[in-house]
Amino acid sequence: MQIERRTSAIASTTRAQGAATLQTRSGGHPFHPPHPRRTRICFPFAGGLIGGSHVSALKLVQSLEGTEFEPIVLLHNLEGPLRGFVESAGIRFELAPPVHVWRPGDGLAMRRIARTLPDTLRMRAFLRARDIRIVHTNEGPMHATWALPARLAGAGHIWHHRGNPRARALRVQAPLLASRVLCVSNFAAPAPGLWSALRKSSTVYSPFDTAIAQTDRERARAALNARLGIGAETVVLAFLGQFAERKRPLVFVETIAALRRARPELRLAALMFGEEFEPGIEARIRARIDALGVADLVRMMGFLRPIEPWLAASDMLVVPAVEEPFGRTLIEAMLLGTPVVAAASGGNLEAIRNRGTGLLARADDPADLAAHALELIDHPQLADTIAHRARQEALAKFSVEQHVKRVTAIYREVLAA
Repeated sequence: MQIERRTSAIASTTRAQGAATLQTRSGGHPFHPPHPRRTRICFPFAGGLIGGSHVSALKLVQSLEGTEFEPIVLLHNLEGPLRGFVESAGIRFELAPPVHVWRPGDGLAMRRIARTLPDTLRMRAFLRARDIRIVHTNEGPMHATWALPARLAGAGHIWHHRGNPRARALRVQAPLLASRVLCVSNFAAPAPGLWSALRKSSTVYSPFDTAIAQTDRERARAALNARLGIGAETVVLAFLGQFAERKRPLVFVETIAALRRARPELRLAALMFGEEFEPGIEARIRARIDALGVADLVRMMGFLRPIEPWLAASDMLVVPAVEEPFGRTLIEAMLLGTPVVAAASGGNLEAIRNRGTGLLARADDPADLAAHALELIDHPQLADTIAHRARQEALAKFSVEQHVKRVTAIYREVLAA
């Protein structure tokens, strides 16, 4: 009893002082007071295909281990490659509550509206039962699905906007329901106005594993040559991204056709890495390849992981995407030392200094993209100089550490509000 009273007194004194002082048990063995409970942050994902938003968000999740924040990852759908990607990264996840996931284009049908209230109450109960203090959403369907339940549960809501600044939910829901809006670029930030989330928005660039800058490009190229059966003299151009209209995969095919017309003698290999995101678009890509007579140049590579060796082995990355908020592949290419030719549109203008860390061509102009690609092909010293500058700038601006520091500072601000 005396020992118990003494231990209780010591613990009470320690709590009152707020100290983490090392105490001693009666047997003389040292012990530390229990670590304060970590603040739980919920990361819900719709599931299915993998995009840059998932890669960025999961890097943040991994980096929160060992901090005062405990990430709780939820998947609404276990089908598709996202589940495997999460598992391969060693990230624990749970199945999300069984609710309707709101997606772009969902109409306000009565049956959906009728489900809204019980679904909202179910999610609110989940958040309260798990003592989740912040919900951090990273994709459109999750913003629309979790914003109201988070508000009703008394949790903060981080609306991580990675899409078009004109997105309806960003304009309508975010000003009312979001605690903070994180934008992947200045381009992605909401427009100012009387009803706007701009006042609660911050630009936070996505995190990148800067260790990929150590990738051996020569070894990667040798492996690619052997895999594809091409010679060292072949110029390899890469397209990387989901097959969606915004990414402009058809413009990439037209750029390759423009290169062939300009230099029919040039040995080219055009590699398209990705998978269909919008139904029917892959069939349109293949039809355009056949119609333009470049089936011998363009290779559909599918979705490959890891992608870094393939990208490092390429002579350049062509990014024809228009109004892209902030493409991950562009920065990854910069880190790997692969020169970039991109459309002068959206977040590309923030990531690249024209003729400094890459080349910018007119948007939706295959001939201009081809002309800029030829400039790098014809002037290898220029390509090397641009690649070197781009790598140094990417290393300085886009590390995981800087991203985590910015985001966790915003978590603390939301919790203190």
